Amino acid sequence: MLPFLITGTVFGLTAGISPGPILTLVITETLRHNKKEGMKVALAPLITDIPIIAITLLILSRLANSDTVLGIISFLGGIFIAYLGYECIKTKGIEVDIQQIKPKSLKRGIIANVLNPHPYVFWLVVGSPLLFKAYDVSLFAALSFVIPFYIMLVGSKIIVALMVDKSRSFLKNRVFLWIMRLLGIALLIFAIIFVKDGLEFLNML
Repeated sequence: MLPFLITGTVFGLTAGISPGPILTLVITETLRHNKKEGMKVALAPLITDIPIIAITLLILSRLANSDTVLGIISFLGGIFIAYLGYECIKTKGIEVDIQQIKPKSLKRGIIANVLNPHPYVFWLVVGSPLLFKAYDVSLFAALSFVIPFYIMLVGSKIIVALMVDKSRSFLKNRVFLWIMRLLGIALLIFAIIFVKDGLEFLNML
């Protein structure tokens, strides 16, 4: 159970504070209006991810008996995680031009997340395989992955809104940047594990 909890926490925190459409909207809505509007945007994944998870679980449930397919998915998942890790490590701060984004708070957040390819890719090649793996252990193990993931995903964005509301310099704060880099290193470790699992499914190890 603990490995799934740790995995959900790391992935959720990384997704929460990594630069992207939702985090950008959290910041711009906070800067243009107030922290309450930024926090509304942070809640968008709780609304948009349910159908994404349902669709990817349905797809993978039909492919779960093929080691070749699972191997390819795990391998692609490893590449995707490595890419996310690299993005975190090279982050030097978040630049936001609030003049280019019109404020619509929660509605804008939902639209941005629906059009953002990352949630679809994540749940197809990373999240859903992990969820199936956890569920094979127990329902509690699956919940220990999903619940911390969304607590950290939404909670970290809310914290960003609160910190940005107090000081714009938070986006280039050294502590924030080091957290990003440490998360990037953690993701690279997960990437190696996914690639290894993929090669085992393909009987290449």
